[in-house]
Amino acid sequence: MATSREVGPAFARTPIATFAEPWAMALLPGGEQALVTERAGKLWLVSLEDGRKVPVTGVPGVDYGGQGGLGDVALAPDFAATGLIYLTWAEAGQGDQRGAALGWATLVAGPTAQLAGLEVLWRQSPKVSGRGHYSHRIVFSPDGKFLFLASGERQKFAPAQDLSTNLGKILRLNRDGSPAAGNPFAGRSDPGAEVWSYGHRNVLGLKFDAQGRLWDLEHGPQGGDELNLVKPGQNYGWPLVSDGDHYGGKPIPRNRTRPDLAQSAISWNPVIAPGDFVFYSGKMWPEWRDQALIAGLGCECLVRVRIDGEQAIEEARYPMGKRIREIVVAPDGALLVLEDGEDGRLLRLTRK
Repeated sequence: MATSREVGPAFARTPIATFAEPWAMALLPGGEQALVTERAGKLWLVSLEDGRKVPVTGVPGVDYGGQGGLGDVALAPDFAATGLIYLTWAEAGQGDQRGAALGWATLVAGPTAQLAGLEVLWRQSPKVSGRGHYSHRIVFSPDGKFLFLASGERQKFAPAQDLSTNLGKILRLNRDGSPAAGNPFAGRSDPGAEVWSYGHRNVLGLKFDAQGRLWDLEHGPQGGDELNLVKPGQNYGWPLVSDGDHYGGKPIPRNRTRPDLAQSAISWNPVIAPGDFVFYSGKMWPEWRDQALIAGLGCECLVRVRIDGEQAIEEARYPMGKRIREIVVAPDGALLVLEDGEDGRLLRLTRK
């Protein structure tokens, strides 16, 4: 289990802009502008120089409520040539059912901004009731060939172990949303063909490190948030095991009781309730290079974690006084973070 060492205030903070329930951010080439999603269904093109916000039209309709709405945003690996961006969102189904969707569109920006040619590429299957645990985080493989997508188990538990669904999984897709050849269960004719790993709960961070290894950051139940080194075909245990317990106190067998299942690199109890994370690669804090910097919702902090082989060690926590949803590294090595909530600020953090 992780222990904490609070350090702070560690940053000079410069407010840039304010958003209503921001969820994700992607820097445009050059680092002078960013795309920011708001859960209620708005996408903004924001200047990081002066905070000017331009609404982006053509965004898909979203099923807003609970944890659902507009989710992640990512630039295609060939964005500079194609203008393609990827979005995820919660999509309504029949009756009281809903699920996450992934789509792509071309960003057309000038004095105004719009998405052209929006196309849905992928959907969670099956759609289910409830408005939680969509996950829907995007990351591209270092070579740009594949799209990895987190798909939460939608608070339904059992689907995370069911390879006939794509709930509770990390998926490896081609950039057009189709299952990638060579996936661990590629021979299946159902959504299992998309699966890279399974037994996941609610993944809110998905990143490659400098070595090209994939890591996920996920919420546990009452305790047991995890950072995992993600390997193909591995079962990460939910809901069979956890380092936390069910809400209400009903115990869950601990990860260590099932050495046949993939073990977390680090877990937290009490939870930090993470948002997104980054592996730091900038010049402003060279001593943090290749360490994970985690946006903390529950702890209202940034958490710095050192990677040691396939294990992780928490090094420090930096109190922020607000729930932190998103974190991105700017070209000069500064940190750009989004506060959670109705008046969530975009802050630029620099060295004091």
